[in-house]
Amino acid sequence: QVQLVESGGGLVQAGGSLRLSCAASGRAFNNYDMGWFRQVPGKEREFVAAISWSGGSTYYADSVKDRFTISRDNAKKMVYLQMNTLKPEDTAVYYCGARPYGGSYDYWGQGTQVTVSS
Repeated sequence: QVQLVESGGGLVQAGGSLRLSCAASGRAFNNYDMGWFRQVPGKEREFVAAISWSGGSTYYADSVKDRFTISRDNAKKMVYLQMNTLKPEDTAVYYCGARPYGGSYDYWGQGTQVTVSS
């Protein structure tokens, strides 16, 4: 199992930047693909970005491509989401998720609020 704790959310003006962090604890962190998802009230959680266990492959939702960058440091058991050129529509609770190889996202953090003002 893996436990996840997100941090780094906050209030930022449109056009600004934030860096989210996800700290993992537990065994074999580098056996997990990691992802960032976001959710607004009344809507389903949506995919934002993902990174493979090695960091060699990354994936992004079209809405954040070229603005957000996902990265990981397996030695520190950390995952990051650098968010640039933020828009009001990026406002959401952001969640870090972990997926074992061949599995589904079964492990989630508690979320961190990101609010982008216009």
